Parts: sequence; C-alpha cells; structure tokens
Amino acid sequence: MQLDIRKIVTYVEDVRTEGGRPVATPIRRVVLGAVVGNPYAGEFVEDLSELAEAGGALSAELAPLAVAALDGKPVHSYGKAGIVGMAGELEQVAAILHPNFGAPLREACGGGKAIIPSSKKRGAPGTPIDVPLHHKDAAFVRSHFDAIELRIVDAPAPDEMVIAVAVTDGGRPHPRVGGLTVDEIKGEDGLR
Repeated sequence: MQLDIRKIVTYVEDVRTEGGRPVATPIRRVVLGAVVGNPYAGEFVEDLSELAEAGGALSAELAPLAVAALDGKPVHSYGKAGIVGMAGELEQVAAILHPNFGAPLREACGGGKAIIPSSKKRGAPGTPIDVPLHHKDAAFVRSHFDAIELRIVDAPAPDEMVIAVAVTDGGRPHPRVGGLTVDEIKGEDGLR
C-alpha cells in the first residue's frame, strides 16, 4: 500500500536568543508534516500490517527531507508524531509510526541508538501536536528533552492523517538541569 500525500509542510526555526541571552551557536529545529489519506477511515480493520509497511516507505521519503533542512549539520535530536482525522482511530496512526517508521528515520539521521519518542492523537483540521524530541543516541541527555509543535490549518480532514518528523542540530539553549552531557555519551544502549 502506498499512502496518497496531499501536501508536505516544513517548519524551520533557528533559535538565536533564549531568555534574553544570545545562543552561542544558533540551534536549528525542523518539523516536517505530511498530510496523507487514511485508507481505513470510517472502518475498523483488524490487520494493520499494510499501514505499517506504508509507514516505512513514508519515513524513507520524509526523513531525508527533514534532515536536509538542517543544511548539512549533524542531527542531535529526533522525534515523530501523528494526528488521525475524526473518521480514523489512534491505532491506524500508530501502525504508521511504530513497526517500520524508525529504521528509515535513523538511516537519514546517520544512525540513532535511542528510542524515537512519539505522540499521537485524534483531531480536526488545525489541531496542533507537540512532537517530542530527545537525543538520537542517548535518551538520558536531559539537555535534549524538548518538543516542537506542528499545526496545519487545513489538516487532517476526517479521512486523513498528519504524520510528522522532527530533527534538531542541538538541544535546548542554555541547559542547566544537569544529567548526562553530549560529550559523555557512550552510544551503546540508547540510554547513556
């Protein structure tokens, strides 16, 4: 199964100042959302394996676009999220995001040992979603616990889904809450 993409929206921000203080190196944060048709809208389907396969193909298309928006800088953090329209169910968006979506995202990011954080919800057009973020190689790097919001004014329609990928080239500006630092990452187990 191939999902029909109505449109792709990309939001890029460069954080230059935070808390009234300049950021030494601006932090680029990217969230990309694809508005896709939901082939199972309005019906309960027991076997969602075709959606899971479609999720891998969709990730292979979207993840490189998100990473490219970092303009060659290495990926620090990643995340994913989805909104299913009102005629769908959460498990349909979960089928896209979970079994097969991760491998192409990790490949586009140059690897990634840590779990890819995710969120999902049901909503009408214009519903916002926070895409959770954390470091791609070590989930315990507190400076990278963050989120970025996506909102597409005309999506999802009842028979659509919004599937989002987010990447950054740094953590939060001016982190001061301790924990594992980027230079202490071992990258062995996805945690530390």
